[in-house]
Amino acid sequence: MHHGVRNMTEKLYIGLDVGGTAVKAGLCGPGGELLHLTEGPTETERGRERVLENIVAYARRCVGESPYSWDRVAGVGVGIPGQIDAARGVIAFIANLPLTGVRLKEHLEAALGLPARISNDANVAALGEAWSGAGRGVEISVTYTLGTGVGGGIVVGGRVVDGFSGMGGELGHMALVPDSEAVRCGCGKIGCLETVASATGIVRMAREAVERGARTSLAAAGELTAKAVFEAAKAGDGTALRIVDRAAHYLGKSMAAVAVIVNPQRFIVGGGVAQAGEFLLGRVREAFRAHAPERAGEGVSIVAAELGNNAGVIGAAGLVREL
Repeated sequence: MHHGVRNMTEKLYIGLDVGGTAVKAGLCGPGGELLHLTEGPTETERGRERVLENIVAYARRCVGESPYSWDRVAGVGVGIPGQIDAARGVIAFIANLPLTGVRLKEHLEAALGLPARISNDANVAALGEAWSGAGRGVEISVTYTLGTGVGGGIVVGGRVVDGFSGMGGELGHMALVPDSEAVRCGCGKIGCLETVASATGIVRMAREAVERGARTSLAAAGELTAKAVFEAAKAGDGTALRIVDRAAHYLGKSMAAVAVIVNPQRFIVGGGVAQAGEFLLGRVREAFRAHAPERAGEGVSIVAAELGNNAGVIGAAGLVREL
């Protein structure tokens, strides 16, 4: 983990990846290299004050355990799964942590004496990939995180696009599925990309197929998971293949829409579902090419994310690098 930073005056940044069960704290160098990583339990059940204490404690511990001194640290960034008002540094709404309404930026600045910035978890994952992952050296990249939901992040010139109210890059909530086959999303809208391209959406489609009595190996699967659907599809199961094709179709179609808005040169796909690799990406590329105007698709690559579970910590640290 210790790459070592050659120049003793180079600035370092703390990145915090805050989740419902664990908080990860990483110390990053100027090129997005992870120098030290530590983590500890969030202790959500012990309430707001305790969770905030833990976040601060892990940031301190991360630097304390590393061979670097505090005076090198230039700032602290946080990625958190919720609706974030990044401009004001406030958590507008968060479902799985007792932090709704918390002025997290102010709290951290007071506790650590460092400038702080916060953003949502998908935005920071996108920033991590752009800084030292699959989007290195690319001016405009767009990252999709395919997990329980579909998160997104748009990075232009090393900065994440949070937007006016923090909804910039919420790609999972592009309404793409035609009304006749659309279902209601957790966000309240109908037909969001998230309803077909997330692990949850893939499992829902599989469950519906089984309930309809489709002839599929999935009917015998003990627990329906996205992984099981991909494995069945790879083994030639027609029903599973149709589900994978559907998810890939809407992912590629959404990229074609994004391509005429920000015209990125690279789309990066991460999260649990992306572990299906080329089996999924090949299909996404086909759908993208079919829907994107030639000039918006030319020279554009669609690749797998590279940083895995560390994207959040690295990207969070990246939030403060331009301060």
